[in-house]
Amino acid sequence: MKEIQVGMIGYKFMGKAHSHAYRDLPMFFPDAPAPVMKAICGRDEQGVRQAAKQFGWEHAVTDWRELVNQADIDVVDINAPSDAHKEIAIAAAKAGKHLFCEKPLALTLSDAREMLAAAEAAGVKHMVGFNYRFAPAIRLAKKLIAEGRIGKIHHFRAAFLQDWLVDSAFPLVWRLKKEVAGSGSHGDLGAHLIDLSRYLVGEIDEVVGMSETFVKRRPLAESMAGLSAQGNTDGPMGDVTVDDATSFMARFANGALGSFEASRLAAGHRCTNAFEINGSKGSVRFDFERMNELEVYFTDDADDVQGFRRVLATDPAHDYMDAWWPPGHTIGFEHTFIHEVLELMEAIRDDRQPKPNFADGIKCQEVLEAVDVSIAERRWVAISELRQ
Repeated sequence: MKEIQVGMIGYKFMGKAHSHAYRDLPMFFPDAPAPVMKAICGRDEQGVRQAAKQFGWEHAVTDWRELVNQADIDVVDINAPSDAHKEIAIAAAKAGKHLFCEKPLALTLSDAREMLAAAEAAGVKHMVGFNYRFAPAIRLAKKLIAEGRIGKIHHFRAAFLQDWLVDSAFPLVWRLKKEVAGSGSHGDLGAHLIDLSRYLVGEIDEVVGMSETFVKRRPLAESMAGLSAQGNTDGPMGDVTVDDATSFMARFANGALGSFEASRLAAGHRCTNAFEINGSKGSVRFDFERMNELEVYFTDDADDVQGFRRVLATDPAHDYMDAWWPPGHTIGFEHTFIHEVLELMEAIRDDRQPKPNFADGIKCQEVLEAVDVSIAERRWVAISELRQ
């Protein structure tokens, strides 16, 4: 299999990131099947046609049903707002298309389960967009943990902090509407932390959480693109119906303790996606704002050199890096999507399910909803309660 035809629904922040990945993959990973960028879809005809031209898609459409039923498309990439994921994914699966869907997988756990059931019934491949798994430094952390080099895991503490909503005059974009986004910082940022915790440490057994919406009303948005928007501060206002910040504690099945914080009102934090993992033999810590670095500590180091060491994860010894630049020449955010698309293309070629897939999306959704139940009922909630 030399080529895989792709159709994509969505063309803004994630649409640009995915398009870049499809375009660059063949240059740096020539042994993988090459994505062919067939069609891109968006509701704004002028906007989506401009995106098709700018990003390199063959043509643009404004009706996702047309794209899903296009005979020459193998994969449907869904990076539209969360409220559209379920309907598109189920229709695409029934049309026999492989699925690549951004996180969170759906608005609700039940919707996510329906998506997986449709994909399994159709026998198609399915992947969920947890791109941070594909940073080489995080892959190194995974390797150290899997090899037992930091011992039995005791703690996982993580925070995903942004500040693009600090200004109370920032408009009411779709990410601030529960009926479209499903949740706020919890599902937008916290989902990534939950997935990384599962990838690195293991399954979560129970959670207890709290959340707050600090700015409860904002000006209606007149236009929006990515994480920016325009609105009239003297115009009509609307209610923010999602959380600005959510924090929760967790107990993992292996006995480790976890703490998670997600906020989009943390002044000074542009994209602090950070975690620290402590084990019986050492620790690792990571911050995506310095994504090429992993800090590592081993308890068996000599007393006179005890302390965290900085590992620059840019050598050929680190996952993916033999395809990129000489050691010390760093990569960026966009490369995580290229590595993600590499996994998808190779999984289709090799007739296996990619990782992470919709089953991982459901595991994440279970934790998200358990935290929501905990906040509403002010108690610890076992993940098993959502499986009954």
